[in-house]
Amino acid sequence: MIHEDIADFTAELPPMQALMGLDLGDKTIGVAVSDALWSIASPHETVRRKKFGVDAARLLDIVMDRRIGGIILGLPRNMDGSEGPRCQSTRAFARNLSRLTDLPIGYWDERLSTVAAERALLEADTSRKRRAEVIDNIAASYILQGVLDRIGHMRSAR
Repeated sequence: MIHEDIADFTAELPPMQALMGLDLGDKTIGVAVSDALWSIASPHETVRRKKFGVDAARLLDIVMDRRIGGIILGLPRNMDGSEGPRCQSTRAFARNLSRLTDLPIGYWDERLSTVAAERALLEADTSRKRRAEVIDNIAASYILQGVLDRIGHMRSAR
C-alpha cells in the first residue's frame, strides 16, 4: 500500500525490520537501508536503471537480503512545493512497485537531499568521478534519515 502520510506509513510497518530509501534518477536509483531499530540510514548501492522489471527485481532482491519492512521513495517536488514530471514519474514507479510487493511504500520530500549529499561529498574532498558514483545512494540515505528522524520524533511525542 502507498502512503502519502508518514504516520500512516509507520503504522503499517512490521517491528524490527529495516527500511529502504530510494532516490530515483533518470539513469540510476540510489538505495539506502536502515538498521532494524530505525535509527541510522546507510548508503547501500546505486542501481543502474534498465527496464522497470529488471530494476524492481534488483530492489526486491535487496528487500529479501536485508529483511526490509518498508520502502520510502524521495518525492522530488519543485522548490515551491508543486509537483512536476519527476514527481509523476516517481508516483508511477511506486504504483508499479506496489503491484509486486505487499510492503508499505511511502514518500518523503527530497527537495534538498541531493544538494546536501553533494555538499557532504565536497566537504569530504571526494573526487568528481567518485561523487558521480555515489551521489545517488548518499542522497537516498539523506532521504531515509529524514524519515527515521521523523519516526523517532513521533515516537518521543507520544
